[in-house]
Amino acid sequence: MFREFRDFLLRGNVVDLAVAVVIGVAFTAVVTSFTADVLTPLLGLIGVPDFSTLTFNVGEATVKYGVFLNALVSFVLVAAAVFFLVVRPMSALEARRAGREPAPTTTKTCPECATDVPIAARRCPNCTSQIG
Repeated sequence: MFREFRDFLLRGNVVDLAVAVVIGVAFTAVVTSFTADVLTPLLGLIGVPDFSTLTFNVGEATVKYGVFLNALVSFVLVAAAVFFLVVRPMSALEARRAGREPAPTTTKTCPECATDVPIAARRCPNCTSQIG
């Protein structure tokens, strides 16, 4: 049982997942700092207030809906930062890389009649010669 568990842990996909989690946590810290320290103060310059002090009372309970509004604004800022700083550049890079790769070959040329035939063909449908 321990041998199976060890084999499971040493599989490539488990190690890749662990690396992805560590990088994701580090990236989360960067994006959170960017939104909290750069984007949020800029929102204050254009008139978006800090909602953290907004509350109302229901009986003895205090509902801090302003904290929720701040979290909502923070979520939108994080989503925008990830989209514009990660998703769009990676999509553009992937599109650029996809344009460089040649399409896979699906046909070959018959040596007798120069007709294009499927790669899996063993005989030419035009001249019936064997294709090696």
